[in-house]
Amino acid sequence: MSKSTVPTISYTLFENGPWRFYLAATQSGLCYAGTPDAPLSELERYVHKRFPSACLHEDAAALAESLNQLEEYFAGTRQTLEIAFDLSGTPFQEEVWRTLETIRYGDTCSYSDIADAVGRPTAVRAVASAIGANPLLIAVPCHRVIGKKGALTGYRGGLDFKRFLLALESGAPSPARTLDA
Repeated sequence: MSKSTVPTISYTLFENGPWRFYLAATQSGLCYAGTPDAPLSELERYVHKRFPSACLHEDAAALAESLNQLEEYFAGTRQTLEIAFDLSGTPFQEEVWRTLETIRYGDTCSYSDIADAVGRPTAVRAVASAIGANPLLIAVPCHRVIGKKGALTGYRGGLDFKRFLLALESGAPSPARTLDA
């Protein structure tokens, strides 16, 4: 493969208040929105696994629209991201992720609700695993999925970030950031 045919993944660091995470995009769209405060190596591992022949290139300009829309989301003036995504997984993961995209801003549902929505009511653990594999935090709103009895449960971005996002979307005062126990 010649150097000119090696796909490039553009990335940048998004920062808003105490929250910092990496974003990455292919030419087709946003492919990654990472875990707050995770090192660049988390993005590198994801790219190596998902796009093994790609090279990473820091380029905030290539992600300008994503950065702008995320700023608007964090400011409370945008409810959905209207940018292209380059998101792929197994057929089951993709079905779960499409279902997550139907959860309206400010609403929540349970893992059981998602399992029911994809026609697999007994596959709650598989649904939870697919949700955990979502590489686009916020954009594919897995933070809107909570436990059946309303408890905040696992979230790759951490429970503090999940609390913050849910409070932002509900219009409630944002909880102070603390370290997850």
